Amino acid sequence: MISSSRLPAPFLSGVAPALLGTLCLVLLLIPAQAFPAQWRVVPARVFLEREAKSSVITVVNEGDEKINLQVQAVEWSQDADGKDVYRETGDLIFFPRILQIGKGEQRLIRAGIKMAVPANEKTYRLFIEEIPQPKKSTPDSTQLTVAIKFGVPFFVRPVKDELGGELAKSALAKGVYSVTVKNTGNAHFRITDVSIQGKNAKGEETFASKLNGWYLLTGASRTYTAPIPQDKCSGTRQLAVTVATDTKITLTGTLDVDKAQCLP
Repeated sequence: MISSSRLPAPFLSGVAPALLGTLCLVLLLIPAQAFPAQWRVVPARVFLEREAKSSVITVVNEGDEKINLQVQAVEWSQDADGKDVYRETGDLIFFPRILQIGKGEQRLIRAGIKMAVPANEKTYRLFIEEIPQPKKSTPDSTQLTVAIKFGVPFFVRPVKDELGGELAKSALAKGVYSVTVKNTGNAHFRITDVSIQGKNAKGEETFASKLNGWYLLTGASRTYTAPIPQDKCSGTRQLAVTVATDTKITLTGTLDVDKAQCLP
């Protein structure tokens, strides 16, 4: 987890403006693990319940310079494709909105919610983002700064958890297997992985794939896909899928395979 990364002038010298714009985009897409850690947030997620409607988040500056951060609360939902959707909200109350943290120091963010205990879990995120500071530059040096934003999940627990999930759809077409996972309960769960295995008529494994999961909020669905090489698909007679979660829920299913489903 980082606050910024800088590239020295020799790296940028001679880079055309159009390429520089592309470079900035690529840097923003590089995982945080690719840079040295500068600041971190604890805890990684927060649960608010009937007895505890507020919490404290600690932001620790492990870098060599002071950092300035801004905080924003959003309501978190998922669309028909299971993609995260964020909307501004006043439900989540927090303080402060702006933080300055010196080298080796830490600051607290206090957050809470004022509402009756819901029948279905409510979900929010508290985004903590570094405010890039202007850097001194000379004609012989240029610096590029990449700011990182953390979104801490806030889960407002329902009166009673009723966890549930199902494989809403499973299909194979043109050699691509797809399975749709739906959250039928009143609280979220996190899919840890989706394991797909193909077997031939003798029960021998012909294909195996494991996909990474993500949070699945109440009422939401997400489709996972896995292409199967045609030579392996043509020898497969059944596909089995196992969806593992961070709860007691484990979803399994099978699909009989016809060779025609493997053709492009």
